[in-house]
Amino acid sequence: MVKKAHKTKLTIRIVLGMIAGILVGVLLRQLYADSPFANDYLINGLFNIVGQIFVTSLKMLVVPLVFVSLVCGSGSLKDTSRLGRLGVKTLLLYLATTALAVALAIFVAQLFSPGAGMHLTAAVSFDAKQAPSLAEVLVDLFPSNPIQAMAEGKMLQIIVFALLVGVAIAIAGEAGERVAGLFNDLNVVIMKLVTILMNIAPYGVFCLLAKLFATQGFEAISSLASYFLVVLGVLLLHGLVCYPVLLKLLSGLNPMLFLRKMRDVVLFGFSTSSSNATIPVTMETVTKKMGVSNSVSSFTIPLGATINMDGTAIMQGVATVFIANVYGIDLSLGQFMTVIATATLASIGTAGVPGVGLITLAMVLQQVGLPVDGIALIMGVDRLLDMTRTAVNITGDCMVTCVVAKSEGEMDLAVYGDPSAAV
Repeated sequence: MVKKAHKTKLTIRIVLGMIAGILVGVLLRQLYADSPFANDYLINGLFNIVGQIFVTSLKMLVVPLVFVSLVCGSGSLKDTSRLGRLGVKTLLLYLATTALAVALAIFVAQLFSPGAGMHLTAAVSFDAKQAPSLAEVLVDLFPSNPIQAMAEGKMLQIIVFALLVGVAIAIAGEAGERVAGLFNDLNVVIMKLVTILMNIAPYGVFCLLAKLFATQGFEAISSLASYFLVVLGVLLLHGLVCYPVLLKLLSGLNPMLFLRKMRDVVLFGFSTSSSNATIPVTMETVTKKMGVSNSVSSFTIPLGATINMDGTAIMQGVATVFIANVYGIDLSLGQFMTVIATATLASIGTAGVPGVGLITLAMVLQQVGLPVDGIALIMGVDRLLDMTRTAVNITGDCMVTCVVAKSEGEMDLAVYGDPSAAV
């Protein structure tokens, strides 16, 4: 009872931190927009420093947590053929949910036609960066220098190296068992660090949102209200309806219990706007609250944070229709199918590339002949939508993890069915 009360208290504190941060940010923007003290010492001073320290602290744990957890997980799989089966299931599910997300986005955007008759003019141009080729993606999966890959946070390379180390430990006999014991102890210590960070989360969330709404405000939404509301609506539909339905159909698990246990990690993702930064909390949620074994979660969660971009795919689907409407261009059914295919496959091809959402959107627009400069029209509200996109992406990571774990017999159903199961 004490543990449950503590966890509930933490959730409430995070929500209160979010609400307080939004209110303080809006008040500072409305009442003290021209105040040097508010701008220099609060918004760009205290709030910025505390918020960045919080996010940086979460990111600090990502690489060691992913590497150690994945080594532990793959090292515990004595049957290496299971690792291949696990990878195929996970990858197919991530691609399928991304394709569903962009198809749903296009369908809803066609119903509401955001941008129709607006005839906006982009204030700035957008310089589209070149996405890597398929050959470059495949070669880049394997690190020439694992230490450099860790230093640069290249998640796919870290995943591949950790899998190889784990497999080597599994087949190394007694020496492998001794090394596996060390990694298991390291994993326990890192998870304790995650718990420490969760206790300071309300303060970090407060500062992040206070700075965001003090600098961004709601004014940017008014001129792009139709686009903003359609994207937000599809994100909520996908996260609160599609994922629970898929979870029930593919695993038979209780979807309402799943959504209830996602509260903390969704709040983290919403406030940080980073799937990678939220990996420590996501892994804790699926293992401690949902009963997924570490051998599954250590693979599916880091991979999902890297390539599963359902929220980004939704933005791309709606943005394509919006930009087409603004420029008065009609898209055919074949072009819409091209958008779905491009957005889905690009989620792997551009994994780990900075500004990945805008890069893949540029690819999509180029494929269907729309002006890439149209991206400049939506950049003003993209930061606000990015928070919800991240929350949706994380929910998708956890849903796929539960489905894969259930199918592999790597889930403790008693833990999943216990509403009070937590750290």
